[in-house]
Amino acid sequence: MSLKAITPMLPVRHLPASLPFYEKLGFVVQARNDSWGWARLALGKGEVMLDQSINTHPGAPRQSVLYLYPEDINAFHANARAQGLEVPDLERTFYGMLEFRIDDPDGNRLWVGQDDSRGG
Repeated sequence: MSLKAITPMLPVRHLPASLPFYEKLGFVVQARNDSWGWARLALGKGEVMLDQSINTHPGAPRQSVLYLYPEDINAFHANARAQGLEVPDLERTFYGMLEFRIDDPDGNRLWVGQDDSRGG
């Protein structure tokens, strides 16, 4: 048995407020239903769903983490900044990644990284 795909679904407080953040990162809305408060977004082969209905505790901070692997971390980082997102500088980690971390408007954490184990 195997999976054809897996798509994380993140709870959001208000879909129309959350979509622009992901679009600034380069995600494209593939499907959307405002009456449900749901959308499926894609960036290359990666997908994520945003959903208001699973936000059972709207006042609670989110605790989800997505790790994104762009083809070119420098270009992805520069584009996020060019789109007006406040992103920290890229850092080289002790585990061999060049990465940065940001939170979406609902407190879901995004780690964005690329293998840098060879120092370049």
